[in-house]
Amino acid sequence: MSLDPIVLRGVLHETIWGGDHLATLLGKAIPPATKVGEAWETALDAVAINPPYDGRTLGDLTTELGVRLYGTRAQAVMGDRFPLLVKFLDAHAWLSVQVHPDDAYAATHEGGKLGKTEAWRILHTQSHAQIIHGFAGPTDRAAVARACQDGTVEQLTAHVPVHPGDVILNPAGTIHATGAGIVLYEVQEYSDVTYRLHDFGRTGPDGQPRQLHIDQALDVLDYAPPPRHTQRAIPIGPRDQTGMEDRHAHMLVACTHFALLEADLSDGFPLRRITDGASCQIVTVIAGDVELSWGSLNAPKGMPLGVGETVVLPAEPDTFHFTPDGEAGDAAPRLLIAWVPMPDDPAVGAWQAAQT
Repeated sequence: MSLDPIVLRGVLHETIWGGDHLATLLGKAIPPATKVGEAWETALDAVAINPPYDGRTLGDLTTELGVRLYGTRAQAVMGDRFPLLVKFLDAHAWLSVQVHPDDAYAATHEGGKLGKTEAWRILHTQSHAQIIHGFAGPTDRAAVARACQDGTVEQLTAHVPVHPGDVILNPAGTIHATGAGIVLYEVQEYSDVTYRLHDFGRTGPDGQPRQLHIDQALDVLDYAPPPRHTQRAIPIGPRDQTGMEDRHAHMLVACTHFALLEADLSDGFPLRRITDGASCQIVTVIAGDVELSWGSLNAPKGMPLGVGETVVLPAEPDTFHFTPDGEAGDAAPRLLIAWVPMPDDPAVGAWQAAQT
């Protein structure tokens, strides 16, 4: 029998820069007087909340189900591990100015870990919200080293205003930081390797300045300005031989490690997702309510999903349908769908061509 989808309870992380927006905007169960900065939706210790997986962690299921869960393409790109970490972030204050290494550097210097390329879809902003994304102009290692030493590295970076709906790609090597007043969705390689260059003089729980990683950062930084700060979404056309379309779906970003699609079900048209063994698909509801259905005509299955919930569709071949599940006047459902793409995926090629 085919594998059922896996609905996960995201793991909440308290941070010095977090707040309570993940509760008010996304329905996360945040304890009182707690500053939560991140909800790791596909953390390996995230617990499944639907049968037949209830109470099992994603890590346990990954070990048990292997390539049936994460897929052959994901295995080829990321190895035998769950490939992608999806998060929500609530930045009530600036995050550190940081950079992530690529896979080769992390494998050599971080004990075989993956590097980290990541992308953001901005969900909510307060007025004048901005991020740091790349250097403002060409620079070099010596100049950045001097700036880190005298505390002026921010002056070398590009400060970019952002608004809900914006999409930012941070390839490994890109200096970046999330500004105050931003709630975002992030998809990334499953890696925790971060090198801080500047942390605004903050201290950790022990009262000491948080650790910086200047030497490692200087090793991995891309010193050229990025070609663009926000990405161009493109509409998706027919997806199979029946002519069926991903109605109101747009490819937001695509690279070797992941693709990210946004689907709007405002007209009630169901969205069909087909898994073919290449990669699992991680589906997150960012607005409205949907009904997920799958299985045969003789044995149909289904479950409701609300805003802020994430479900993993196993890579093993199957067909899944998402249908609006609300009353008139409710928010139109919107879904974000992440997976590890095949290199010859025409939608990926079209997106990459549109960025030039």
